Amino acid sequence: MRQESGPRRGRYVYSIEGDEAELTYALSDGRMIIDHTYVPPDLREKGIALKLVERAVEDARERGLKVTPLCSYAAAQFRRHREWQDLLA
Repeated sequence: MRQESGPRRGRYVYSIEGDEAELTYALSDGRMIIDHTYVPPDLREKGIALKLVERAVEDARERGLKVTPLCSYAAAQFRRHREWQDLLA
């Protein structure tokens, strides 16, 4: 998995055999706003989307950022993972 980031936006990318899954985010006022998660059909059902969200959560925690999960998948994972509630903006 790799991270591509700029001053205001970034993404986490998971690549396998030419296919790319991604989670995109924006940075604003001490928050990481997760706005999109996509996993190509050939990579689905392998836990990749969760790995992307977990990486974002880990990085947000390390950087002292709060998280706003606008993406429906990320929001569902935040509801399932009570240990992440302290990060919610």
